Amino acid sequence: MVSEEKRAACEKFSEGRRHYKLRDFEQALACFESALEHDPTDGPSQVYVERCRHYLEYPPPADWDGVFEMQTK
Repeated sequence: MVSEEKRAACEKFSEGRRHYKLRDFEQALACFESALEHDPTDGPSQVYVERCRHYLEYPPPADWDGVFEMQTK
């Protein structure tokens, strides 16, 4: 059985992914942060929070296909 908190986190994560793919990083960030409020241990949301913050500072190129390319190890 999935808890209500986990279910809410999953819904926010899914919504965040939709915004992320549309390059709406501000809205995506808000969704991922909301997911973490419901489940602070959600690893994927933690990763996407960092990616959104990165892309807000350094927007991806116009031909971006949604793939995150690490710049450092």
